[in-house]
Amino acid sequence: MTDAPIEICTPPAPEGWTLFTLRGGYIDRNGPLYYRMEEDGFVLGMRIEERHCNPRRVGHGGWLMTFADMMLPMAAHHHPKVGRKFLPTISMSTDFLAPAPLGCWLTGHTSVLRVTRNLVFAQGLIYADGELAVRVNGVFKIGEPIDKLLGDADK
Repeated sequence: MTDAPIEICTPPAPEGWTLFTLRGGYIDRNGPLYYRMEEDGFVLGMRIEERHCNPRRVGHGGWLMTFADMMLPMAAHHHPKVGRKFLPTISMSTDFLAPAPLGCWLTGHTSVLRVTRNLVFAQGLIYADGELAVRVNGVFKIGEPIDKLLGDADK
């Protein structure tokens, strides 16, 4: 983890969103990410800024896939059979349905479809200012508890 200041998105996140603070590496340089709990579960959010865009000034597909790759396992952490475990990606498929323009607010909604002894199967939808933009499916390996991994990083 790092002691670098946390960047806040511009313009700020809508009211009711909490800054995701478990940070380090890639997400520090490309976030910030926000979250909230809704009736249907965990929702991930972020503002598309210039650094997230391709030359046409819309969210770069690689960044949208990164957002999805955070969204699915973070939501799975709230599933009673998973908890706070490291969930490395086994596979992920992504369908880009509409652009996520510069300045839009993304929201990612996840459904955990199945949890086995070793795997999590999940799907999600990402909205750009309320318009459906991305559909994603992923499979994740259930690994060690996150707290154990974070403790190892401090040694």
